[in-house]
Amino acid sequence: MALLEIIEAPDPRLKVVCETVETVDDDLRQFMDDMLETMYAAPGIGLSAPQVGDRRRVIVVDVSRDGETKRPLRMVNPEIVDTAGEPVMSEEGCLSFPEMFAEVERPSAVKIRYLDENSEPREIEADGLLATCIQHEIDHLDGVLFVDHIGTVRRNIILRKMKKVKRLKAREAA
Repeated sequence: MALLEIIEAPDPRLKVVCETVETVDDDLRQFMDDMLETMYAAPGIGLSAPQVGDRRRVIVVDVSRDGETKRPLRMVNPEIVDTAGEPVMSEEGCLSFPEMFAEVERPSAVKIRYLDENSEPREIEADGLLATCIQHEIDHLDGVLFVDHIGTVRRNIILRKMKKVKRLKAREAA
């Protein structure tokens, strides 16, 4: 397994619409394992392929807490087929926006259709943190970032901070 580089905003690669995966093969399974290793090391609870520079419709999530048995989900071509419940506001962060958080409104429950790591079609119903996380990661596959769900002023503040952080990192590396 290998740690992958997580792309940080602002970066145009985070705004691409990803391509449907035709075949789940050993290379893709290895890629999903690498994504999970990267997500756990970050640490995070979700990661999408475009966040590591890949244009395939692939996400991994695991909302288990420290000390609990890991429950990773590997999802290929995930799609939301239904939503339920009242919309809820939740504080979201993102591995591509380190240390940046904002309140985002999303449906409280979702039904997701996807292929698993063995190319088997699956459907799950999720609510709470898992529903929020999956929706957040599927957004990435469509070039939508969590800051796209918040007001312009707050979004611009976060993006300016990210640009400043990138400039500082570039200076330190030089």
